[in-house]
Amino acid sequence: MSGINQPDRNDVWILDENDKPLTITEDPKIPNAATIMMKKQDHTMGNMIRAQLLLDPSVLFAGYKVPHPLENDILIKIQTDERSNPADALKRACTLLIQQLTEVKRQFSQQAQRIEMGLAPENIAPLASQTGAGVGAAAYDPYGDGMGMGGATQGQDVYDF
Repeated sequence: MSGINQPDRNDVWILDENDKPLTITEDPKIPNAATIMMKKQDHTMGNMIRAQLLLDPSVLFAGYKVPHPLENDILIKIQTDERSNPADALKRACTLLIQQLTEVKRQFSQQAQRIEMGLAPENIAPLASQTGAGVGAAAYDPYGDGMGMGGATQGQDVYDF
């Protein structure tokens, strides 16, 4: 049962028949820049795409925002150098994300099967080193500490405090 003002869950995430999933609008004032409106998406998708775009050496700027908290649409702003254009950069980023997520799914399924068979899970090397996914994916440091571990030292598990 939903609240009085709460929309139906399907209406929040499922596109209507006439809705375009995304719209690309070129910026007339900035060269090689565009704004992409993605319908029925949220911070999860926006942040993943932004992070992947920033790994592309031809991307000069990538950012996203949710224009209104009650609407599940995101705006992604991309500016590239002369080697590329925003639409191509977005296609590359999405292709690499799909490859990475497919690999995560494969590894998860493999580990789940091992557990179902009563075997101990294997140690899995970091995704970027196995797939080589993304330009600079292995060098990406989301925590800015030089090791990508949020302050953990060499050999220390991220969850060791």
